[in-house]
Amino acid sequence: MKRSLSLISFLLVLLMVFIVPTASVCAEADAKEELIVLYTNDVHCATENYSVLAAYRAQLISEGFKVVTVDAGDAIQGEMIGSLTEGAAIVDIMNTVGYDVAVPGNHEFDYTVERLLEIAENEAEYDYICANFRYLPEEKDIFAPYAMFGKVAFIGIATPETYSKSTPTYFQDENGNFVYSFLEDDFYARVQSAVDRAIAEGAETVVAVGHLGIEGVTEGLRSSDVIANTVGIDAFIDAHAHQVIESQLQSSLNGESAIITSTGTKFDNVGKLTVYPDGSIKSELFDPEELKTLCVSGEAKSALESVKSKIDAYNAEFDYLFEEIGVSDVFLTQSDENGNRAVRNAETNLGNFVTDAYIAITGADVAMVNGGGVRAEIKEGSVTRKAVMDINPWSNEMCVIEVSGKQLLDALEYGVHAMPTEFGSFPHVAGITFEVHTYITSEVITDELGDFVSIPENAQRRVKNVKIGGKVLDESKTYTVAGTCYMLQLSGYKMFSGAKVIKQPSELKCDSEMLVEYFTEHLGGRITEEQYGNPKGEGRMTIVSKQPITDTGDGSANILWVSIGVISAFAALGIAKKRFDF
Repeated sequence: MKRSLSLISFLLVLLMVFIVPTASVCAEADAKEELIVLYTNDVHCATENYSVLAAYRAQLISEGFKVVTVDAGDAIQGEMIGSLTEGAAIVDIMNTVGYDVAVPGNHEFDYTVERLLEIAENEAEYDYICANFRYLPEEKDIFAPYAMFGKVAFIGIATPETYSKSTPTYFQDENGNFVYSFLEDDFYARVQSAVDRAIAEGAETVVAVGHLGIEGVTEGLRSSDVIANTVGIDAFIDAHAHQVIESQLQSSLNGESAIITSTGTKFDNVGKLTVYPDGSIKSELFDPEELKTLCVSGEAKSALESVKSKIDAYNAEFDYLFEEIGVSDVFLTQSDENGNRAVRNAETNLGNFVTDAYIAITGADVAMVNGGGVRAEIKEGSVTRKAVMDINPWSNEMCVIEVSGKQLLDALEYGVHAMPTEFGSFPHVAGITFEVHTYITSEVITDELGDFVSIPENAQRRVKNVKIGGKVLDESKTYTVAGTCYMLQLSGYKMFSGAKVIKQPSELKCDSEMLVEYFTEHLGGRITEEQYGNPKGEGRMTIVSKQPITDTGDGSANILWVSIGVISAFAALGIAKKRFDF
């Protein structure tokens, strides 16, 4: 009996000797060669689908893939959960997802530079990278220019537009001197230097992660411009312009092609970049709902629940935001009938709602809000406090300034000079109406960041027939204008620089609270079809796309109209003859 047991033991040991190496070989065979890059951009605090991203990441890892998860900026600002925690809640959620790398978007600086540095140093478990963000007094790069994952390098790039599309004073010292720089004068060289260093370190594939954008972005600062003026970038994960780009090719300085890709905004999509062993790259975009069906492993389900629990906890902490405060009979929209974002180049009922709130509460002659400051829509049906406050999610300070009619004319001309191109400073208004003659090429002069400089004295203007309170604007008269301190004092509307402030922020509620007060007290908790039923607004801005026929003084206009009249009369006679068989 003992002998037979010994024989069995021997056979078991022998079996284990053969089984263990075989299991090891199988595990190695299951490991995938390609690197998967999951990416997001311009999420702007839309937290719900972080759980799906975490699940898909875990699913891929369980299948043997190497996964790097990156964000291209504007993650920690955009809804009240970001503002109320100065980004901390979003960073906590991103940590739980398992992000590896992030790039600072312009809105990462909305809680001050110091706050972002605190997040990067003490709170984020992922690394911020940026090749062109520097502290000038010490000639020191704030973040590492790139991060390496095996043979793949990720180059971080921030937009120099950050100066004007965050708060400029955040980047200055007490004397108004800029102490932080995005190196716009050395932009391409800084990116090229980071690419060269990464390749020298052993990178075989270079992926730029840039908060730059293409549509509506200052020429020379676009992702396509960076690729065209450098060599060595194989793919560019883009952000800032909120564009949906699955895979767009752009030639580099030496004629080689790089892929540009971008997911849109607020989790329109999750991006997936596959880097194959031979160096080829494939970019894809997935609807989060589609990804849910792929997350079947135990690891994926566990990751989904972990992140969802985190999000649920924050929602519970700020449950007062979800209180119902009224109803809307209409959809206050940012988009046109084709689904394109219109809030940055056309009048919308949403923009009118915002400026109506400003003017109703401040009593100013005119109210203005920049299209880039209008961030969320209100759907038909029940309306929560959060839905209203998320329209102006920064809780910006408000003020009322005193300006001349001439300054207002310049402001309107500057605001519409880029039409039909999207422009973050595009103005929505209340208390004022005007025409925009888009067939006239704007002669507004702007600086390298797109801020207003001047308009030549004899320049043709797009803006005509301006009325305030129903009366023709008087250039020499003084008017009061309500808006955020950011727009009226710190943004590209430099014609307002030095304007007298007649209502200080301390005397007014912030913008998001103004919207709530207007909705609950002035509208009685109901947005009606009568007032806001037209998505295109009520004609505060009239677009004139073709040049009207005018009298030149030589009688040609009269001759033209007489000719048109005669032709019309003969045409009518012909129709009548045919109809009545004359």
